Amino acid sequence: MKRVLLLACTVIMMLALIVTGCGGKGIVVGSKIDTEGALLSQMIILILQDNGFDVVDKSGTGPTQVVRKAIQSSEIDIYPEYTGNGAFFFDETESDVWNDAQKGWQRVKELDLAENNIVWLRSAPANNTWAIAIPGELAEKEGIRSLEDFADYVNRGGYVKLAGSEEFVTSSVALPAFQEAYGFTLKEDQLLTLSGGNTAQTEKAAAEGTDGVNAAMAYGTDGSLAALGLVVLSDPKNVQPVYEPAPIIRGEVLEKSPEIESILNPVFQSLDLETLQALNAKIAFEGQKAADVAREYLVANGFLK
Repeated sequence: MKRVLLLACTVIMMLALIVTGCGGKGIVVGSKIDTEGALLSQMIILILQDNGFDVVDKSGTGPTQVVRKAIQSSEIDIYPEYTGNGAFFFDETESDVWNDAQKGWQRVKELDLAENNIVWLRSAPANNTWAIAIPGELAEKEGIRSLEDFADYVNRGGYVKLAGSEEFVTSSVALPAFQEAYGFTLKEDQLLTLSGGNTAQTEKAAAEGTDGVNAAMAYGTDGSLAALGLVVLSDPKNVQPVYEPAPIIRGEVLEKSPEIESILNPVFQSLDLETLQALNAKIAFEGQKAADVAREYLVANGFLK
């Protein structure tokens, strides 16, 4: 009887080890349900595995509110989040600290550590926020690289027709904010206002010149931008909140394995705007798997052997 009980206990202990990831050492990686979330979570998974960690893949956890609750309740240990969301997590949407990349990262790092023992590692220098994009040919011909350049082009009578969602065109924090800050105005006949907020639609219109469109509402790291040959105009006055992706990790997990920070920081700091656009495009337009795109990038840049 004792032998049976001993065997039963042994089986239970083995099952517990499997479920918890080798005695609780398994690191559970989550992500949001989108192209970039899949890409970045796979990078985290691959680089941690390469450094000897037992990793549980829970990518595609859910939308922001779901994945946020998952890390707060310890259902996942780490996932890629955006600095600008700190304004909503901590009810500070009126603060202009979120319009500065470094200040926004520092602020959310302090708040999340104090309230939730969640640590923000270094963010990627790529801003996935509302932006205006134009065809590369127009940017090259007219020397337009920033919203200041764009304003000069509009004000000297350059041809512009911008496609954007109803929200982008009318919301005080979107196009009207750009116009006020940079001193230009697009008239009604210079706008193609769409009911939905699909940037793939607005960007395709700008790339193909649909209905005369040559500018589009965009998000900074959209994969379609690189695929369609569009250029995101920089926002030197920091009109929009900065949304830079960064790995965030439960403090308890980082305390046990502090080397994770030095492993992941160089990877994310290598991901600039154009790089993320190109990588996202491989998934969204070429149909490649996120894990394959992540692995190829990590190997090519010396992060994986």
